[in-house]
Amino acid sequence: MSHYNQEVYNKISLVLIDALGVDEDEICPEATLIGDLGAESIDFLDIVYNLEKTFDVPIPRGELIPDDILTSAEFVQEGKVTPDGILQLKQRMPFADLSTFKENPVVQNFGNLLTVKDMCCFIEGKLQKAA
Repeated sequence: MSHYNQEVYNKISLVLIDALGVDEDEICPEATLIGDLGAESIDFLDIVYNLEKTFDVPIPRGELIPDDILTSAEFVQEGKVTPDGILQLKQRMPFADLSTFKENPVVQNFGNLLTVKDMCCFIEGKLQKAA
């Protein structure tokens, strides 16, 4: 889904600028939260909290980043997500493009997946359900 709502994008950008201390010009739809914008796991708590406040939608723990899958012995072997784990991630994260990750599903690289555009799709999905 390459199309996203500009208003949602702008609000998410403000949340990221605030939470991560990045400049507006560092944020683009393809920017990854961890690789490009320098987010750390602790930042995600702040980001999720601010997204909930900004958009008035609940975001249960593990919905944006399904840590439970990434730390599960059932879905991770030798530091890589299993094919079953990939299926679980796809179901839980329909808003994210997992094609590159699937080629080399190293758990540590997972954080580099999530882009600003993915977050827009995630929030838009939440808003549609709430409507």
